[in-house]
Amino acid sequence: MKIFAAVYRNRSFTKAAEQLFTSQPTISEHIRNLESRLDCKLFDRLGRSIIPTLEAELLYPRALAILEDLKKLKDDLTAVGKDISGQIIMKASTIPSAFILPQFAADFKKVHQNISFEIRTSDSADVVDSVLNNEILLGFTGARTEEKKLHFYPFREDQLVLAASTKMIINKRVTTRSLLELPFILREEGSGTRKSMERFLAEKNIGIDQLNICAVLGSSTAVTEAIKYNMGVSIISRHAVNDGVEHGRIQIIDILNLEMKRSFYAVTAEKRSLPHHYQAFLKYLLA
Repeated sequence: MKIFAAVYRNRSFTKAAEQLFTSQPTISEHIRNLESRLDCKLFDRLGRSIIPTLEAELLYPRALAILEDLKKLKDDLTAVGKDISGQIIMKASTIPSAFILPQFAADFKKVHQNISFEIRTSDSADVVDSVLNNEILLGFTGARTEEKKLHFYPFREDQLVLAASTKMIINKRVTTRSLLELPFILREEGSGTRKSMERFLAEKNIGIDQLNICAVLGSSTAVTEAIKYNMGVSIISRHAVNDGVEHGRIQIIDILNLEMKRSFYAVTAEKRSLPHHYQAFLKYLLA
């Protein structure tokens, strides 16, 4: 199962062999044995490339579940009477990844020194897909979906604010309708910040297509830098602009009758069991 999953992920016998520190003939032999055992073909060989068959597509998520159950069993057995240890791999949207999780991880590691962390950054939509497709056990987003196969646990509050450069001449308080006259910087589609912003503006009967959009950028860092250089304004997490505000380069503009608060969520798959050290970290986050 482990070899099959590696070949499936890499779409390559050679890369799977490198990842598992074994030889390509060994990989090929194990795949042939598995195909014989299951009485089906798992990969179509097209020259140097391979394509998973429909049977492989069906097998892959179940193979991951089997491997994860075995890993959890091992973790649970070794955890009895021992300190929490192991690597925790997470995928998070930009705000939790850059401004929230590092502090939680550092504090958790002070108590459990044998824990290591890997935090991968993406947008909220990709984080949700990664958890849903069993590519990652624990994700963090700035917006939740109605996907019934996932659990969303709120763990930290956030506030969206209208931010502008201190070089921009603008009233300290504006109406929602005056937003239509401002040059607007947006996050990309799939961003939790953008989804939350769209939801808050929709409550005031303002659609995204009504804004005077001057740029669409792929990260909160890119947005804050564009704000500093006076490209335009943006509705963005307060976490992302705190540093710019403290250094006098960004100002926060009050929007009359519009308060934009949201939650960040930890995301897990409904049918996946978290290993012992993942459970301990999630419990710490939610405490």
